Amino acid sequence: MGLYQRWRRLRLAGLQACALHTGPGSTPPRWLVERLGLFEELWAAHVKRLKSMAQKEHRTIQITLPGGQKVEAVAWNTTPYQLAKQISSTLADTAVAAQVNGEPYDLERPLETDSDLRFLTFDSTEGKAVFWHSSTHVLGAAAEQLLGAVLCRGPSTECGFYHDFFLGKERTLRGSELPVLERICQELTAAAQPFRRLEVSQDQLRQLFKDNPFKLRLIEEKVRGLTATVYGCGMLVDLCRGPHLRHTGQIGGLKLLTNSSSVWRSPGAPETVQRVAGISFPTAEELKAWEEWREEAELRDHRRIGKEQELFFFHKLSPGSCFFLPRGTRVYNALVTFIRAEYTRRGFSEVKTPTLFSTKLWEVSGHWEHYQEDMFALQPPGPRRDNPTSHPTDTLALKPMNCPAHCLMFTHRPRSWRELPLRLADFGVLHRAETSGSLGGLTRLRCFQQDDAHIFCAPDQLEAEIRGCLDFLRSVYAVLGFSFRLALSTRPSGFLGEPYLWDQAEQVLQRALEEFGEPWDLSPGDGAFYGPKIDVHLRDALGRPHQCGTIQLDFQLPLRFDLQYKGQAGALERPVLIHRAVLGSVERMLGVLAESCGGKWPLWLSPFQVVVIPVGPEQEAYAREAQQGLRAAGLVGDLDTDCTLTLSRRVRRAQLANYNFQFVVGQREQSKKTVNIRTRDNRRLGERDLTEAVQRLLELQSSRVPDAEEIF
Repeated sequence: MGLYQRWRRLRLAGLQACALHTGPGSTPPRWLVERLGLFEELWAAHVKRLKSMAQKEHRTIQITLPGGQKVEAVAWNTTPYQLAKQISSTLADTAVAAQVNGEPYDLERPLETDSDLRFLTFDSTEGKAVFWHSSTHVLGAAAEQLLGAVLCRGPSTECGFYHDFFLGKERTLRGSELPVLERICQELTAAAQPFRRLEVSQDQLRQLFKDNPFKLRLIEEKVRGLTATVYGCGMLVDLCRGPHLRHTGQIGGLKLLTNSSSVWRSPGAPETVQRVAGISFPTAEELKAWEEWREEAELRDHRRIGKEQELFFFHKLSPGSCFFLPRGTRVYNALVTFIRAEYTRRGFSEVKTPTLFSTKLWEVSGHWEHYQEDMFALQPPGPRRDNPTSHPTDTLALKPMNCPAHCLMFTHRPRSWRELPLRLADFGVLHRAETSGSLGGLTRLRCFQQDDAHIFCAPDQLEAEIRGCLDFLRSVYAVLGFSFRLALSTRPSGFLGEPYLWDQAEQVLQRALEEFGEPWDLSPGDGAFYGPKIDVHLRDALGRPHQCGTIQLDFQLPLRFDLQYKGQAGALERPVLIHRAVLGSVERMLGVLAESCGGKWPLWLSPFQVVVIPVGPEQEAYAREAQQGLRAAGLVGDLDTDCTLTLSRRVRRAQLANYNFQFVVGQREQSKKTVNIRTRDNRRLGERDLTEAVQRLLELQSSRVPDAEEIF
């Protein structure tokens, strides 16, 4: 089927399903025809060149497979997919990409030299990233063909993929168009269109995307070499590093989930673009299982729990900020108290720093250059009318992070080696100018707090401090009930500083990780520009990944702020700076915990610890006495005196509200100063002395056990 026929079949079907007008003369956009024509011309030259290279460089190469087995291959001819078929048909069918000498690699790309070869499947994190990145190319192709969209960017995410595209100044994507867009995606996957990798020059790149200002901007910002790669898939041609699936037919199930608006930041006025997010799997059965899992996840959505339990709410008059109600504030404060207790035990000193700073601070730190678009800046009032000669004040900005302020705190007076390591912790309020399209409940806010801390230490103290940070993580996540996995992110291409310092720091982090004993992965090139880091990926009760904690080394801020201390020999030396967070954003962690426990909070965090239920009006006075005893001890104690309902119905209401314990008091309990205790799972613990019961609750709360109801 030719270009026009393919485009017209998909376009007409989509437009008719959307009830959009389509005339008999509909033709593919000129830019789409020209772009695909140029790609096919370049592809033909590439195939010819590859064939010539295979003849000229014909030689046997050694390929090392996982487990150490070595096989022979032919340079510029044998592909990873061919080797996968030799190993097993199952591997060939399930492999989504390869790693050659540690680098991502297309399965259909010929091997060039002796190599270590590893295959990636959907079961791995790297495999999912490839699979979902290929899926977003399918979405991009569908958006071009159905909507005439101008594509912006389409990455994979931790839980799927999304694509941003531009439909014009006034045009937005309607919800009714999403099912049609999804059907076009499914037609493209059914067509099993191959992904074709092509390396092109910068001039060819600009010619391919001459009608797409968003791609031209990305080329200007991201393409540093003489050449770059593009991928063709059907009628789509897109700028991409890859790798990708062999063909779209490997996508067995695909579903589009949401559509929203986002903002494309550019040197001129920001453009509003449309964002469509989705999920995909190798088989339709896996997609169905995911949909069932998603139904459970939706029941646990923290926004739903927050509303039902009256924990927090949001208001349009303060977008991107959260209003914590009394019960939500109780959970929030319990988390902060937990971290503060750990700070005391581990030698951290809590400090408070300003929220508003001159932009000169952010220029010194480098954030104004790299982070300005994500900061809230404001101009203070100008000079007073009665003093027209005074100079205007500096531009001010709300702090998006605490590290520069902590550097000022370090350097405000001379420091000695005896003070190191200096561990400063700060729960200061942070503000970040997140786009409206990226805001989502507690997971992404414009105003939030972190359990943020910075450690200033001598180089020979670095390894011990990293071990301490890792132990801090493990201790806190064990209490919160999270499993986690670590990743060492090493030097990126645009790093600052001396390579030997990076090598030393990465070795320190690697030794600390190996001694720590937990599984970890290597993420080459994913470090921050100022230093390597350890990313922490935790998993909640539903198995969903969240990145909350982090441990980062920083060589640049000590240089930028000229941080020094007097060493043991009397000479001035420069400290090493460690950024670290365990919870990350307290608000985000509260949301993660709400969903993980499904609103059934452990006792120490619970805003519903105990409700006292009198059997009848005669016991109300004693019930209030019991409630006051709970509150006086610092516990959450509520009272249900609604005698219009039977006792059993009030107990059941309390259990459905997820009160950890119900204290039922009747005539017998009143006379003996006892309470009859039940749990939210309707376990009957029997009659206990009131004072002893309160004391036991305090013990369980202070020990932060996850199962207080079981071990009461």
